[in-house]
Amino acid sequence: MGKPRNPITGSDFAGIVESVGNEVSQFKPGDRVMGLNTDQLSSHCEYIVIGEDEAVVKIPDELSFSVAAASLEGAHYAYNFIKRIPDLPGKKVLVNGATGAIGSAGLQFLKYHGALVTAVCRAEHEDIVRDMGVDAVIAYDRVDFTQTDSKFDVVFDAVGKSTFGKCRRVLTQQGLYISSELGPKVQNPLLALITPLGKGQQVKFPVPTDTKRSLNYIMDRLKDGSFKPLIDREYAFDDIREAYRYVLQGEKVGNVILNFQA
Repeated sequence: MGKPRNPITGSDFAGIVESVGNEVSQFKPGDRVMGLNTDQLSSHCEYIVIGEDEAVVKIPDELSFSVAAASLEGAHYAYNFIKRIPDLPGKKVLVNGATGAIGSAGLQFLKYHGALVTAVCRAEHEDIVRDMGVDAVIAYDRVDFTQTDSKFDVVFDAVGKSTFGKCRRVLTQQGLYISSELGPKVQNPLLALITPLGKGQQVKFPVPTDTKRSLNYIMDRLKDGSFKPLIDREYAFDDIREAYRYVLQGEKVGNVILNFQA
């Protein structure tokens, strides 16, 4: 294996502006900000450099850095996925992976837009997703959601562990399948090209774009109280290896935070 292009990991961040360039007008030293640096993985460090027109926004004093940092990458993907669903109010949407960073943000955005949300999660996490306002819960360690008699207008596979083929049974005739992953043999992007040619069920595989727009949307939802990111735990930066080990176990609920001030 070759060396990574950038040895510093991490894409999302929250902190205080240390200094600005002579021509910067949107920010000043001391501003509290959060941002998402998806093009250059480099946020797991004490200082980063980012352009003022990139994906960085000011945050209010009442918003903690931990909450701000947890509101970024997963919510960015969730927003870009669900904004591709037409006529959301009243639609029945199933969210698979409801306690992940993408799923937990997505179900809150869906509720904000008036959807009827069924969350799929482990049985022990049912209370967590109910606290986020879902209308129903399916415990995947007790019931296979693809074998239920319920019908959904949309299946949002926020962990990419199912497939369009498996979910067709629970989709309505004009139902929509959206996945956060490529799928077996890269099938999801291909199906997103093929299925719209027919008149029935479809696959969409949105590619997240316009990160700045996402951040503005996320900030609006944080301010109006309709979105609260799910935080599993925090680690001091010195414990970054342990944080990665925990995340790679695949058992986290929501987001894991690295705290440089701990």
